[in-house]
Amino acid sequence: MAENAKWYVVHTLTGYENKVRDGIELTAKNRNMEDLVVDVQVPMEEVVEMKDGQKKVSVRKKFPTYVMVKMVMTDETWYIVRNTRGVTGFVGPGSKPVPLTDDEAANMGIETKSISIDYQVGDSVKVVEGPLESFIGVVEEISMEKKKVRVCVSMFGRETPVELEFDQVEVLV
Repeated sequence: MAENAKWYVVHTLTGYENKVRDGIELTAKNRNMEDLVVDVQVPMEEVVEMKDGQKKVSVRKKFPTYVMVKMVMTDETWYIVRNTRGVTGFVGPGSKPVPLTDDEAANMGIETKSISIDYQVGDSVKVVEGPLESFIGVVEEISMEKKKVRVCVSMFGRETPVELEFDQVEVLV
């Protein structure tokens, strides 16, 4: 059932985001509906501020007054979320909740597609996409955070490091 779950955006009263998240999770657990209400998130982000010459890092809500809920939409799950204290409604036209697309969820940073790579630093790879297609190079660095790989390719008789997406290269066998 959980594989049919989609992300929905729920609007809350100001300052109620964490209470709403906790309330939805608790109600789903009490009703044994964790397979229908899969995940509830209040997306956060780190913010760096300079105060009096000091760098101060704080965490704040990415989307104030919104909570993201990954669930299978049924009458009962709709009822649970809609009647949680602090919820003002789902985001969507009228009273009909509209799920986020996979791309929207990924762009909002609430769900990232897991990427598996079959190469490591030092491996020879071939560029399979983009302007350097068919160039051969050696992997110098893999950045999981940026989802990029730095490959040193030979261009015009010189070794040149280039940054590519994970899926733009494949390992040479």
